[in-house]
Amino acid sequence: MHIPAYAHATIRAALPNMPTSRHVGGLDCCLCDDSFGEDLAAIPLGPTPTSGLFGCRPCLTRSVTRARRTRDAARVQDAERARAEAAAWMPVRERHLGRLVSVRQAAEAVADLARGDDTAALRVAWLLISLESAYTWVPEVPEPPASVDRELSELKDEAFRLDLAMITAREAVSERLAYHLINEVQPDEPEMCEEFECPESCSGRHDSTHIDCGPDAVFDDLVEHGITVEKPQPEPLSSRLASLVGRAESEEECSLPMDIEEQAPTVLAHFGIDADDTDVLLNAAAVGLVSDAWREGPLDEIHAADDGPSDGEVFAQSVDLYRRARASLVAARDDGPEALLAFVAVASNLDLPWAGGSRFVLRTMSESGAEFVRHIDDRVWFTAEMMRKQGWRAGLLHRAMSAAFTASTHFGMPGWSAAVTSAMERLAAADRSDAPEALTDLAAVEAALHEAPDRLGADALDWISRRALFG
Repeated sequence: MHIPAYAHATIRAALPNMPTSRHVGGLDCCLCDDSFGEDLAAIPLGPTPTSGLFGCRPCLTRSVTRARRTRDAARVQDAERARAEAAAWMPVRERHLGRLVSVRQAAEAVADLARGDDTAALRVAWLLISLESAYTWVPEVPEPPASVDRELSELKDEAFRLDLAMITAREAVSERLAYHLINEVQPDEPEMCEEFECPESCSGRHDSTHIDCGPDAVFDDLVEHGITVEKPQPEPLSSRLASLVGRAESEEECSLPMDIEEQAPTVLAHFGIDADDTDVLLNAAAVGLVSDAWREGPLDEIHAADDGPSDGEVFAQSVDLYRRARASLVAARDDGPEALLAFVAVASNLDLPWAGGSRFVLRTMSESGAEFVRHIDDRVWFTAEMMRKQGWRAGLLHRAMSAAFTASTHFGMPGWSAAVTSAMERLAAADRSDAPEALTDLAAVEAALHEAPDRLGADALDWISRRALFG
């Protein structure tokens, strides 16, 4: 006779505490004391088939039936308890999940307000304080009852997303308040109005929203406060760039256009670029350097890849690199062509997230990365050699010529203002129902396009690019 496992405890509880010799000898049933015979077989209960206690089939059948009924009743009770505990747990879970979602959405809203200009800096600071309070009041993840599935992945995932949103909000507020403080203590600079083509109503205050101090400035700044941190070692130069710094005079002369000073001003004037205006020439040269060294060539293949950057991301990054190219060209006037390495270091950085809030990095395009870096090295090397052999102005004229032919209406060129005007007319007439929020205020959009298009963000610039608003 098979005795199921669930009946063992019931049978064991019915066994006598002091069995008789007849029980042990297998003569009488240890459960009902009836004698075994032809009509009543002895079924061994152990510990071995030939020793221990023995029971009869009717007694064991009744014990198994009773054990089954007890088990089934316990299962029903357990199921009812589990349903009750689950019913009580779900509101607790949903309440905690709802608080996580609400605080995360609040953090995202604070980050958006901090990035914009419509909310006063002091109000942004108070928003962060109240957000931090809400975050502090978020309770620990509640523990579910034992009868409920203890998988808490959704709660943990939402808590992780909340932590990321808090980091983003803190960064946005920190950046906003840092620049606010810097701008507040800056004196009025009306002499800059001419450069920025400010309206007559301008107060002379030109607020900064992006300052690049370079990779090592923080270490020098900390020394002023008595804190010394060892500077990281500079990245090794490529062989091409190393030759730019220490090329021997005996090497073969590169082929450079020797009559550029005579021809370039006439050509540039045809495109509305006054070669005698240093600022205008610098702007055009910076556009040309970005176009030739970064935008053209391998980037076309990277851009066309399925996982490549969008049009808006390329647009935003090109504007950011234009500023860096211009700063490097200005520095090259006093420090020599080696100053162009600062532009190369950023333009060819495979791990640097792009401007405009983009998360794209060139490292993801490993197959094209080496060719891309080599292309930038070659183009910048040529400009540096021209400056070395024919002078700083010759290098500007050469890159400005390139910009005049290939990028006459890009940001930084004289034709950019007219391009913005035309684009704004198209934007005003376009259906903007699906446009990013950054394109809601047309006056702010126009100001950003004139001053810093990447400030609109890669998503907004991508929306503009898809609709070909710049023709």
